[in-house]
Amino acid sequence: MTGSPTSAPRPPSAARRVPFEHALREAADIAALSPSSHNCQPWGVAWPSGRGARRAAERLVEEAPAGGPEAPDSTSGESSTGGGDTDEYVILALDRERELTSLPAHAVEMLVSCGAYLQILLRSLALQGWSTDRIRFVEPLADGRTQKAYDACRPLGDTWPKSWSPLCAVRLRRTDEPVGTLAELRRTALARRTNRAPYRPGAVEPAVLDGLSAPSTGVAEDAGVTVRHLVADSERAAFAGLVARHGGRDFTHRQAWRETYSFVRRDEAEAQARGDGFPLSQLFGPLSTPRRHALRLALAPTTMGVLRHAGYHRVLARQLARVVRPTPAIVAMGLADALPGVEATVRGGARLAEYWLRATEAGLALHPVSVVLQHDDVRKELQDRLGLPGRTFFVSRLGHPLTGFPRSPRRIGARAVRTI
Repeated sequence: MTGSPTSAPRPPSAARRVPFEHALREAADIAALSPSSHNCQPWGVAWPSGRGARRAAERLVEEAPAGGPEAPDSTSGESSTGGGDTDEYVILALDRERELTSLPAHAVEMLVSCGAYLQILLRSLALQGWSTDRIRFVEPLADGRTQKAYDACRPLGDTWPKSWSPLCAVRLRRTDEPVGTLAELRRTALARRTNRAPYRPGAVEPAVLDGLSAPSTGVAEDAGVTVRHLVADSERAAFAGLVARHGGRDFTHRQAWRETYSFVRRDEAEAQARGDGFPLSQLFGPLSTPRRHALRLALAPTTMGVLRHAGYHRVLARQLARVVRPTPAIVAMGLADALPGVEATVRGGARLAEYWLRATEAGLALHPVSVVLQHDDVRKELQDRLGLPGRTFFVSRLGHPLTGFPRSPRRIGARAVRTI
């Protein structure tokens, strides 16, 4: 892009930048509560503040996705208008140092996690008066590279983290009439958590399920996501049977289980200190010290390598199936394309975040059963058995919990934010 110094967009004045910086850090604190596989929190968000960085972000926002048509100007359908020095930008990235890589399916899970984060981040910013004006996604080229993105971000120089892969750039503009309050969103995000305890056997009201499936806003507005609630006894029995047969697959996959176990923390204190992963109490509920030590030893990769020959992984699968079977509803979410791109997958994650927040507000809990999606043969069997179209990317128990469950630890929100 060329232009005279006088025609180039001016960076926001200090008086305007400070309020946005405060809003971004407030939003990041709430978005840090987003769900992610293994609680690995693989997201990063960059805030361009220098002149060169802002120009690079502007170019990334203004350009159409690689190999694709011009994207809509706004997630709300409004046309873009000149924002002058009131514009702000954020760039969502996948942090390669925090991503899961042991299974091909993890590539989808990581983008879904980043999409959930983005939905809550932008919703938090909107509640502070910063609305999303335009989003541009970075799609990989045919050979899987994202050279276009790196070319656009090259002016950022050494300030762009080398482990971050850009997913999309967002332009935000000041608005005066936010709908809702930040305190309400923060309360809901804090209350949202994975609850692996038993759920009440009573059915979830159809009107509630309809409300969870209602159209979404923000990044999730254009998500091509199907939401299917499995409530018939035959459907739930079929799902539980699948879990009983395949729920131990991860324990026998050496690389996958070693990666999973690396996120198991010794106790709650270690989990809080590290800010990610999960203690065994997140999987099994409250544990005595001797039982916690015994389980940690039994689940260690070396031990599992021996115990799988005795069928221990099948015992664990049947235990999970016994929890799944009486659950009143199973929710399955799918993307339209069997091979979704970055935009479709990130928007799918945004839709998931919106669904989970609505479920939390309705007093419902979720417990993802990801093992049936992390291996392609099992996922395809699930989709064929239950008639789920496209690419199922999320499946979970859904119901009213009988007991509470502790919240997973989180990194401080500001750790995911870089000023560039």
